[in-house]
Amino acid sequence: MPEPLTYADSIVVAAPRGIVYSAISDVTRTGEWSPVCRECWWDEGDGPWVGSFFTGRNVTPTRTWETRCEVIVADVDAAFGWSVAGGNVLWTYRLMDVPGGTELTESWIFTEKGQTFFHERFGDAAADEIAAREAAAREGIPATLAAIKKAIEGTPA
Repeated sequence: MPEPLTYADSIVVAAPRGIVYSAISDVTRTGEWSPVCRECWWDEGDGPWVGSFFTGRNVTPTRTWETRCEVIVADVDAAFGWSVAGGNVLWTYRLMDVPGGTELTESWIFTEKGQTFFHERFGDAAADEIAAREAAAREGIPATLAAIKKAIEGTPA
């Protein structure tokens, strides 16, 4: 079994935790800050609570795809996160009060289940596909955090 792949990064947003949580838990705003996810919408008018579902449309230069996600943590005092495609990938935003505002940490976990799915789907090309997803997370998370900071603070990233 492959080990989960993980990456996380943090930024301080000059705003109270409740304001930051309100922004990140409104998945319909994701297109404002994600370099890959262009838009999200709540399925069946759901969310943002544990067990609610949303769909995200992702766009790269080579393809466009949609994924269904389930909210797995929704705690205004601590975190907001979701599972992609039944646990293939986990995304979480964690919030912590710090001097000057809220430290926002975005984390990505490409689970064993997700990597196994990629091996089944892509065969010999799976390692390249997995590496591309890891590179996208390592590049995208800092860019996303900077864009969230800019959206909330109204300042340059």
